[in-house]
Amino acid sequence: MTSEVISGVGLGLRSCHYQHILAEQPVVPWFEVMTDNYMGAGGQPHHYLQQIAAQYPLTFHGVGLSLGSVRPLSDSYLDRLVELIDIYQPAWVSEHLCWSANTQHNSHDLLPMPYTEAAVRHMSERISQVQERLGRRILVENLSSYVTFAESEMTEWEYISEICQRADCDLLLDINNIHVSAVNHGFDAREYLAGMPLARVREMHLAGYEVQGDLLLDSHSQPVHPPVWQLYREAVALTGPVPTLIEWDNAIPAFSVLEQEARQAQQICQEVADAA
Repeated sequence: MTSEVISGVGLGLRSCHYQHILAEQPVVPWFEVMTDNYMGAGGQPHHYLQQIAAQYPLTFHGVGLSLGSVRPLSDSYLDRLVELIDIYQPAWVSEHLCWSANTQHNSHDLLPMPYTEAAVRHMSERISQVQERLGRRILVENLSSYVTFAESEMTEWEYISEICQRADCDLLLDINNIHVSAVNHGFDAREYLAGMPLARVREMHLAGYEVQGDLLLDSHSQPVHPPVWQLYREAVALTGPVPTLIEWDNAIPAFSVLEQEARQAQQICQEVADAA
């Protein structure tokens, strides 16, 4: 099902909920598909996704492009991504501002970059290559992080703003990641928001974190925490009612729990709109 307009609060599509979605047809405005789970041909994942795509709008969210890597972009990965876009017609495609692999190894993790002019130039060029290959803009997502680099020459929000401008791409603003990184590194999350290219925000993410000693861990395994809800409220006041996703990737609960999280996000959007 192709949709030119995505709105409201969507949910991440997870295999444990396939049958519930098809049997109950819940009122969900859209689902986000983890693209890398469907890189294979045929099989059960595509059997279910084809049925769900016939009933709900989709967006694609990837973790495998390794935009910040120095190794060449994978032609086979991009070819398959183009095929999947042709088949499922997602409203948009998003990826992370990170690297995950070098010429010999794949970490299977989202690793941060130093905030330097060289990194901005490299990331912007890679995003431009991807957009040219796909024939469309992509959304790039801010990371949660646990280390900083002595080489950094700018703030994270300056780094992201420069990339979005040079690559002329859009932004997926992960509110949980902002809070996690702000606590871990001691910066002001509101200053971060104010410095971001808010006109380019097409989607927001909400998720839950875990407290690990002095650090917050972006685990996507719990309900959204109160400080993240508050930051989301402030972000919506700045951007307007941007499509929002509830992310839950580990210790995945019953579908009804995700629906409750989505209702809370929708309520916040309505309260912000009423107060405007």
